Amino acid sequence: MTCDHAKALALAKAGQWDAAHELVQLYCDRTSCLIHAYLHRVEGDNSNARYWYRQAGVTMPANTLEEELERLVDTIASQA
Repeated sequence: MTCDHAKALALAKAGQWDAAHELVQLYCDRTSCLIHAYLHRVEGDNSNARYWYRQAGVTMPANTLEEELERLVDTIASQA
């Protein structure tokens, strides 16, 4: 079973943080970790966000939340 990354991002865009978080927290693949990190940035929990970015193999970016969401959408699209 794999995470539906597009659904998680759609939920995040719709302001359904809990539903998006429930979806990605079950997975440890790189993209799920990036989305998980983004969700914690949205929540304002930068310490937890940094942890999940590290799990994805990157440092927490200095971009805005809007820019990060767009980057994640582009990442998902490139994987399709």
